[in-house]
Amino acid sequence: MRMEGFFITKNSKGVIRMMMVNGFTAREAQVGIKQIKDFFERRLADNLNLTRVSAPLFVKPETGLNDNLSGNEKAVSFQMRKYHQNLEIVQSLAKWKRMALKWYGFSSGEGLYTDMNAIRPDEFVDNIHSIYVDQWDWEKVIRKEDRNLDYLKEVVRAIYEAFKETEDFINDKYPLRLYKKLPDDITFVSTQELEDRWPDISPKEREHRITKEYGAVFLYKIGAALKSGRPHDLRSPDYDDWELNGDILFWNPALGGSIELSSMGIRVDEQSLMKQLKLADAENRMSMEYHQKLLGGELPYTVGGGIGQSRICMYFLQAKHIGQVQASVWTEDEISRCEDEGIFLL
Repeated sequence: MRMEGFFITKNSKGVIRMMMVNGFTAREAQVGIKQIKDFFERRLADNLNLTRVSAPLFVKPETGLNDNLSGNEKAVSFQMRKYHQNLEIVQSLAKWKRMALKWYGFSSGEGLYTDMNAIRPDEFVDNIHSIYVDQWDWEKVIRKEDRNLDYLKEVVRAIYEAFKETEDFINDKYPLRLYKKLPDDITFVSTQELEDRWPDISPKEREHRITKEYGAVFLYKIGAALKSGRPHDLRSPDYDDWELNGDILFWNPALGGSIELSSMGIRVDEQSLMKQLKLADAENRMSMEYHQKLLGGELPYTVGGGIGQSRICMYFLQAKHIGQVQASVWTEDEISRCEDEGIFLL
């Protein structure tokens, strides 16, 4: 049934519902999603001096260009049957982007960004997780002397400005439905500071508490073991330097919890690559093409990251589920739970 721009349907239990996202009809939400994506993409490119490029959806596994993320996720693979060539859907473009900066001839202070789409079949689906990943992947050439925490913080602040500008833009478009949530400044906190402050709770709960306190947080130094002997979270050993990386976290009032909108960092150099591969018991990767080029000094020093497109739209439109801003596949249990809570999934 359609009535004045609203779509009214019955769920599996016969309950009538309106297809809305925080007061937006499904169609209005699609317009808002496009507005957010277009505006943020421009601001990100301007603030970081980035040029848009095309990127692969799949790569050859033997090149070492694909990422295994925390080390447990298995990439979706398939074969070019007529040529007997195995290929993998990318899980992130962290290493590919560093190679691309060299191919395209970017200089220090210049960078690239691209749309990255991935399938992560090992993901548990819930309000903020989907097996479909859509993000902006970006990478920028830096000098070796820029490989420090102060420079990383400068880059984070530039990205945060793009977030604040996007919030102002979309809130001005819909002043009766949206409101300001971001603080003027982002707070920087290390994973060890969080463990010292709350040693008896889980890393995820620490993230919720610190983000609720400050509104916007950059949590840095993720991957290496803390004083407890455990890392805050797992990270692949061969793209981010674990001493110079982090996540951008916002407090999400719609969910009453923190949401990670970006994972980023200064990338490994020759020394940190060898150190982290040894710690991860992954020294066998050093024979791969990407790793050989890095160890041989053929690749530029870089900083880069990924920024979730659907999560940004979810946050700024105050949606309660990522399935309200992206089309994906959900389990029957998740669909039923959302129906009970009045959440319409695309």
